[in-house]
Amino acid sequence: MNFNFQNTSARTIYNLINGLVAPRPIALITSLSVNGQLNAAPFSAYNYLCINPPIIGVGIAAKPESEDGIKDTARNIETQKEFVVNVVTEDMAQAMNICGIDFPSRINELEKAGFSTEISTVVHVPRIKEAHAALECRLYEMIHLGQSRIILGEVVAAFVEDQYIDSQGPYVLAEDLHSIGRMNGLDNYVHTRDAFLKIKRLNYKEWIEYSRMPHES
Repeated sequence: MNFNFQNTSARTIYNLINGLVAPRPIALITSLSVNGQLNAAPFSAYNYLCINPPIIGVGIAAKPESEDGIKDTARNIETQKEFVVNVVTEDMAQAMNICGIDFPSRINELEKAGFSTEISTVVHVPRIKEAHAALECRLYEMIHLGQSRIILGEVVAAFVEDQYIDSQGPYVLAEDLHSIGRMNGLDNYVHTRDAFLKIKRLNYKEWIEYSRMPHES
């Protein structure tokens, strides 16, 4: 089927993009309000965009039922200019899901999910203690698209538990970290445990040699 987005409903567009741009990493973001209240919420419109400077991007949709249509995370980042991306792994998936519940603003999602906090290295926003890795970020730029927000965050520090670092690189031992990803629909995720597929990146010389080899059709 072909879909012309000029005459396609917003819901159908969401369903298509959400299903095709997948799997997506999940950013469990902690942020602070102007009153110092800690908020935690998961977002899967998330990825890294460049390394120099180190910039990650997060898309935060509008919240039509709120007074100003803006989610707490977007408002907190816009006012406080800092946030932490906590990496979501298999062992914290259910607790992450609880943080995605639309609690009233007065309720602390972290407490309801059974999470505790740890002081961050650079930013004032704490990270989730149970997260095996986290990225501390400062707001680089916020793009307003209607009531939605695209957050560009500069990563100013990273935390990774020692057991998930190969000191030779240093490299992240992603095969051991077991991050999860978001797929289509509200309930669909994918795990990375025993699921890595290695495909060697070729240079031009290697490609020439590869192209001369017989391959199965």
